[in-house]
Amino acid sequence: MGNELKVIAPNLNRRLSGVTSTIVRLVPLQAKTIDIVSFGVGLPDHTPRMSLGALLTLNTPTVWHARRNMEMLLGLFLKHILRKKLKLLFTSASQREHSAYTKFLIRQMDKIVATSNAGKAYLKVPASVVYHGINTTDFQPPASISDARKALKLPELKLIGCFGRIRAQKGTDLFVDTMLEILPKHSDWGAVILGRATEQHTGFLAELKAKVATAGLEDRILFAGEVPVDQIAQWYQALDLFVAPQRWEGFGLTPLEAMACGTPVVATKVGAFPELIIEDKTGHLINRNNLPQMIEAVEKLISNDKNRAEFSTQSRTHMVENFDISVEANKLIEIYRELAS
Repeated sequence: MGNELKVIAPNLNRRLSGVTSTIVRLVPLQAKTIDIVSFGVGLPDHTPRMSLGALLTLNTPTVWHARRNMEMLLGLFLKHILRKKLKLLFTSASQREHSAYTKFLIRQMDKIVATSNAGKAYLKVPASVVYHGINTTDFQPPASISDARKALKLPELKLIGCFGRIRAQKGTDLFVDTMLEILPKHSDWGAVILGRATEQHTGFLAELKAKVATAGLEDRILFAGEVPVDQIAQWYQALDLFVAPQRWEGFGLTPLEAMACGTPVVATKVGAFPELIIEDKTGHLINRNNLPQMIEAVEKLISNDKNRAEFSTQSRTHMVENFDISVEANKLIEIYRELAS
């Protein structure tokens, strides 16, 4: 394909999703090093983009980096029907058996990337593993946790957080049940739940709020709703501990964001969590859907300030060294260059 490297990262889903967030985070950063643009919908203005006209008249060798079935299909159409000079790359973040249709599309790709070793095991084809990364400049420890809480008008309590969509799949009910068990015994601790419940899960959220009210803990278990993406780091900085109680997860960025802010994590063994968290160094891993284990792991960390402080330092170091977004961006650029050569 020659020495010049051109890459297109399509985004064909208008709805905000993990894939869209990945493209928005990576493409502007990679564009500082290589000629990379996105194509599609639902992207902010600062994301370098290619128009439909430019795509249809494309005549230079290009890497097409798909992350969804529809994007693999469009790449195949461009390559084999419109005869564009494309090398096709697909990134899979899921951890489940793929449909026959998806398996067919995957077999047509020139290169496959998985976002975790657990996800790679489902692919049944050779694949490289490139973990998601985060911006460790945006997500960093606060100068003062107390000041971070004051800035958000949060109570002056040590805080345990659970962030993300509010639904059974995310285990929000397990988090609430853990807090209902622990907080009455620890008067200096509180909890904050950040995120929203979509329409079909509003009943689930109402049940959780009612359970908290019945326990008389409304002032210590706070439902903070949803905040803009650019404000989320401030909320992690107000925490002393983060819990990721998911029953199922594809990858899961929240533990990375928490650890980058120096917040230790208790997480279930789902998604990529076992590959992100170092047991007894940056946090604790527990079996999914296991309330007694969650209570025990959380209690262990909130009862030992010295241990939690050590986990905090080790969490930040682990993120900067292994999961900064520049690591992800550069590993993908290496794969693009490999395909282009």
